[in-house]
Amino acid sequence: MLTVFDKSFAAYGRVLEGYDFTELLDKLEATTEKPANRVIYTPSDPALEALPIFEALQNRAFGGMPIQIGYCNGANAKLNCLEYHRGSEIVVAADELVLIVAKLQDVVDGKLCTCKAEMFVVPKGVGVICYETTLHYAPARKEGAFRSIIVLPRMTNTEKPAMTPGEPEDERLFARNKWLIAHPETGEAKGGAYVGLTGENIDISK
Repeated sequence: MLTVFDKSFAAYGRVLEGYDFTELLDKLEATTEKPANRVIYTPSDPALEALPIFEALQNRAFGGMPIQIGYCNGANAKLNCLEYHRGSEIVVAADELVLIVAKLQDVVDGKLCTCKAEMFVVPKGVGVICYETTLHYAPARKEGAFRSIIVLPRMTNTEKPAMTPGEPEDERLFARNKWLIAHPETGEAKGGAYVGLTGENIDISK
């Protein structure tokens, strides 16, 4: 398992430089839950967005486009699904975590073998930006729980828009600006998500 500082991560994103995440991570740790047996996700947290770094991330990392700062916390060791958005995603690790990623270009006829996925460790305190074509899902950790900051274009992962499917990709739209490909063993699949992952549901605890 490589870290995000390895040159091979360049196919998926890059490590952010020139940002001080200290205050953001302190606020995250002071004000959010870290469940030991599940994952929680909040797309937009007003307390995090009130910090000075919000403007820096919006104007520099996203070029002035409206953004949201939220969090994904808890315990997870499995791949389960892969998702993508129109626009990049920033992940800042409050605890060391693992990103399981793949390339959107490897999705063929709506299917992707999990053997195409790669794993990268994000050290504590490090922020990365994952490109639009990077498939990803909730961060993972071999054991124990984690906290992480998630920055996305505003309104991402909120209510799914009403639309009439017109092409195969439309079947994967799971929420606003969230296209999801689920593994058949997951709760997401049982809940109606598009099933397109084949192969093993990766579990880094093993």
